[in-house]
Amino acid sequence: MLKFRSSSLRSAAVLVSPAAAAAQPRVRLSTGPQQKHTTFYEFRTYSIRPDQNAAFLKLTNEKIHLRTAHSELIGYWTVEYGGLNKVFHIWKYDSYAQRAAVRAALAQDPSWISEYISKAMPMLTSQDNEVTYLVPWSHLQKPPQEGGVYELVSFQMHPGGPAVWGNAFQAAVTTHDAPGYGKLVGAFSSEFGLLNRVHALWWFESADQRAEVRHKAHTDARVVAAVRNSVIHLDSQENKLMFPCSFSPLK
Repeated sequence: MLKFRSSSLRSAAVLVSPAAAAAQPRVRLSTGPQQKHTTFYEFRTYSIRPDQNAAFLKLTNEKIHLRTAHSELIGYWTVEYGGLNKVFHIWKYDSYAQRAAVRAALAQDPSWISEYISKAMPMLTSQDNEVTYLVPWSHLQKPPQEGGVYELVSFQMHPGGPAVWGNAFQAAVTTHDAPGYGKLVGAFSSEFGLLNRVHALWWFESADQRAEVRHKAHTDARVVAAVRNSVIHLDSQENKLMFPCSFSPLK
């Protein structure tokens, strides 16, 4: 029979003095600033059969009101560079429950099905969607004027979340936005789709104006330093230059 001294029955926990505890490194459990609201934005990208591109855009222009009757459209664009025969659109939802209700209502909407979906679906070759949130320091903004072009820049960051690369990404974006090297419409982070992915949606007066300010940005020491600090966290990058459709709320 084994016998134990009373001292061996003490707790295995180690008592640490307050001073020693303060000196120990703290574990950061959060992956970054927390979302303060439930609003999210669904990014949708459709690839269109080349011979049906014009017909698809005409049909969508005529029937988009059937879709916007159910939920809010933020913007609808055609991709000019960075992909051919594609459209990109953003839809706003207050919650996942609202989106589920919208999708259920659309499935039961005879006008939407007969006048649009049944005609549009054969024109497409693929569809893709992604759920995103505005990053905590960004707000959705309208451009200073209608017209112009939009650029969607998508960054695939190293795993780890905003706790690892969030500050560097923010600095890289804001050093472009503040001096006027582009008008930031919104910065988004992915929730469903590829994770550790962030997007910056920019507005420019024209494609030529974008080229001009990009050249200027490359000579700005603050921009160069911020980009260098951010790129160490980057796996890949993709951008699209887009034109807003006539029915797009963001023009």
